[in-house]
Amino acid sequence: MSRESPTVLEGFKAFLMRGNVIDLAVAVVIGAAFTAVVNSVVKGVISPLVGAFGTSQLDSYKSCFKAPCAVSASGDVTSGIYILWGSVLNAVLTFVITAAVVYFLMVLPMAKYLARKAAREQTLEEETAEAEAAEVALLREIRDILLAQRGSGHSS
Repeated sequence: MSRESPTVLEGFKAFLMRGNVIDLAVAVVIGAAFTAVVNSVVKGVISPLVGAFGTSQLDSYKSCFKAPCAVSASGDVTSGIYILWGSVLNAVLTFVITAAVVYFLMVLPMAKYLARKAAREQTLEEETAEAEAAEVALLREIRDILLAQRGSGHSS
């Protein structure tokens, strides 16, 4: 049996050891931890601020869609249909806060960094091009001087 092609396990190991798979795993773990932080901020700060205008629990905001609406002592809906718009508001706030934090703390600084890096690279390329142009001009002058000396040497 020849060992020309890798085995399934070797291929799987190579797949797992690629940088992008490990980066993705790290991103998922960090994202989960970040979600917990954002949820805590929404629950501990945003919800009470919104609650200053109503209730402190956004999840308790609801409207009766089909009457009569009744809820048991345990919180289960016994009759009617509720629209739980407080839960939706809570999810939207969590999403907006997460998106804002990701944008302002990660995307925007990285974009500025990449723009500065590109500007530095372009400046370096321009300086290199100017140096090459000056070198070419100097070499032409040397060539012209050598041709002039050779030409004057033959005519003497």
